[in-house]
Amino acid sequence: MIVIGVDTHKQSHALAAVDEGTGRVRGGREIKADEAGHLAAVRWARELDEDRVWAVEDCRHVSGRLEQALIAAGERVLRVPPKLMGASRQGERERGKSDQIDAVAIARAVVKDGVERFPSAYLDERAMEIRLLADHREDLVRERSKVQCRLRWQLLDICPEVEAKLAAGSLSHLRNLERLDGRLRRAGTGARVRVARAELAQIRTLTRQVDALERELTELITAYKPKLLDELGCGTLTAAILIGHTAGAERFRTEACFARQTGTAPIPCSSGKRTQHRLDRGGDRQLNRALHTIAITRAQRDQKTIDYLARKQAEGNTRKGAYRCLKRHLARRFWRLLAEPPLPAKPAAPAPKTPKRAAPRRPIDNTIPAATPMVCIT
Repeated sequence: MIVIGVDTHKQSHALAAVDEGTGRVRGGREIKADEAGHLAAVRWARELDEDRVWAVEDCRHVSGRLEQALIAAGERVLRVPPKLMGASRQGERERGKSDQIDAVAIARAVVKDGVERFPSAYLDERAMEIRLLADHREDLVRERSKVQCRLRWQLLDICPEVEAKLAAGSLSHLRNLERLDGRLRRAGTGARVRVARAELAQIRTLTRQVDALERELTELITAYKPKLLDELGCGTLTAAILIGHTAGAERFRTEACFARQTGTAPIPCSSGKRTQHRLDRGGDRQLNRALHTIAITRAQRDQKTIDYLARKQAEGNTRKGAYRCLKRHLARRFWRLLAEPPLPAKPAAPAPKTPKRAAPRRPIDNTIPAATPMVCIT
């Protein structure tokens, strides 16, 4: 069996085939990042070995098209975190850096840890759509936060008493923005006021876009995995993170593999007679953030969770250790929910037909014709 490491770029991809048993390089090649290059890569790999697996550096923006082409061709694809490639390259005897060296490092990182420890890539268009919209919303929220900070600095000079009364998050509500706009209108027409009003209009536009995206995400998740929204602490945004960053629960063989991906699997840190575990700082930090949000919410509102944490602390765990156990339990629970078959996609509604324009009707002549004189024919 061979492992084919792929170092992805915008215009080209570097390939390196490594033997799984020995780590010996079996061959290398560079292809263009287009359909012809993807086809050439599959043909080249099939000539090397019948038993093969592809290890692609997890850079979705530049590796997405290649992953789709390989999976469509029936190939098995693994996603390798970039940090593993960096650690593998540091351990190599060959100094320097190139695309081929990086491709070999990616393949050997998989060989070192074992092929079965990496989740296979899985394409789910509906989950990808949810992730794209959620990421776009996060970008808009970050942009809005920057504008809000600039606006508060302007208000500090224009009307400091108003700025002092603004609570955290108050500039994210349209009603508060309308009130603030009325206050700025009465503040004059100076340059600072004009800049503040322009920033306020930008915040208002971003807020409408953010709210519209959240409503759209709610509709998509309800039609895809509605059971996630029924879980306490799992709202629309948390469910979107779980769906988008899991990228198909089918690619995880067991719930333990999913726990490792979420960074909730316990890591042993024992020494001598002391046996203990610590939190995992690896894995997908967004997935870990989603599970942490659910854990915090349940620890405040769910009596069963409160009793569970108290029992774990009574057993000798610290508060952090009790939360680690809770997050590991949540990883098991949500892996099962994500692994359930999604609801079938609703067919797209047909476009409304444009009614044909009827031929213009002739106006009705209501006038009474004059009497025709009678003609006698003899």
